[in-house]
Amino acid sequence: MNRKSITLVLISLWLAALTGSSLYAADQRVYLTIGSAEARKIKFAVPEFTDTSPAGGSIAPGFGLTQTLTKSLEFHGIIETVPTLAGQNSVEALQRAGADYGVLGRYTVIDEAITIQLRLYDLSQGAMLFGKEYQGALSQAEEMIFTFTDAVINELTGVPGIASTQIAFVSQPANSRERELFTTNILGSKLRQVTRHRSLVVSPRFTRDGNFLAYTSYHSGNPNLYITDLRQSKTTQALSRRRGMNLAPAWYQDDSRFVLTLSYLGNPDLFLLNRDGKVEGQLTKDAGINVSPTISPDGTHMVFVSDRSGKPNLYLTELKTSKVRRLTFEGSENVEPDWSPTEDRLVFTCLRGGIYQLCTMNPFDEDSIQQITKTRSNHEMPAFSPDGNQIIFAKRDGANHKISAILKNGAFERILFSFPGSQSYPRWARKSY
Repeated sequence: MNRKSITLVLISLWLAALTGSSLYAADQRVYLTIGSAEARKIKFAVPEFTDTSPAGGSIAPGFGLTQTLTKSLEFHGIIETVPTLAGQNSVEALQRAGADYGVLGRYTVIDEAITIQLRLYDLSQGAMLFGKEYQGALSQAEEMIFTFTDAVINELTGVPGIASTQIAFVSQPANSRERELFTTNILGSKLRQVTRHRSLVVSPRFTRDGNFLAYTSYHSGNPNLYITDLRQSKTTQALSRRRGMNLAPAWYQDDSRFVLTLSYLGNPDLFLLNRDGKVEGQLTKDAGINVSPTISPDGTHMVFVSDRSGKPNLYLTELKTSKVRRLTFEGSENVEPDWSPTEDRLVFTCLRGGIYQLCTMNPFDEDSIQQITKTRSNHEMPAFSPDGNQIIFAKRDGANHKISAILKNGAFERILFSFPGSQSYPRWARKSY
């Protein structure tokens, strides 16, 4: 969202601002944890927003706005919404609905502009926690709702929500060998095609700031690495066109460098490159095939996949000393690792009983491996959400893959999108543009 074009007005923060008392002092606040095994879902009441548009004005999308808020709240896995009746637009009515929290909203549409006013209430106290007003173009209404959702999740958990984030994936139409790269929002309602190569595109990776998307494309005949600016310029440039593989970059936290699999010297090995694509160092050398790097948030360690032991497994290297240690020993394949952006936790694809499942582990504790998926479907290509609480992946659905998500503890697994064809290689990032 172009944040400069939306004016955010803070209407009211905390009941104390209205009454002079404090029910929610910062040092008393207890935040909920997303993915906690013992936590029940929080009940929310979200009645249809009130239309305050002038008579004869444009038709306002009230029901759509309410549904968007409901879906984006439930997306986080800690909230369930309770039914409300028409006209239940008071705190007392929401309390009778049996909810823990409620949102009351109103909106005004004039021509192609919209103003949305939203208030979050703690229904156990009958207290308004905060209210916000958003103004902008009618086309930005959905993004305003996402912004409010993230504020609600932050209020409940102490961490901003992920409603305003972006998801990248590769899509393959039915009866076609072509694969193109797309991005969308969390509800799949704003689809954008990034590549039009009419060829094979694989392994997209966002920069950490979410402004750029790197990927490997075969459209020139060689698997070269490209990067597209997702902001208004939408420019694309080649980062590495060396002979052989140029595959799956892993970005450092400051986006100034990345690790890439290159095979121009013969063996597929991991190399350190700067932002301009210049090689600054070789990190592995001739010890099997080395692919799929992922870097710790503090930039001190890297996990990658190598078949140097005969089968593909995960290895941990300390980047300063180049010391390497094998992490996985169970199963015949352990591949596609992704390091959480918020903690020392990996998610990876693990082959168990002939089925690709998702496993997690602490990379500094070899005994911490947990299998978080169980169904007899292949779960592949996992990646963490920007807040580290969810995992996105490609799940086999008949002849195709569908983009799915799950909480990091294995709860709340669901297919996210119903796009035609097959979708794979999902990635997730915050959106700063």
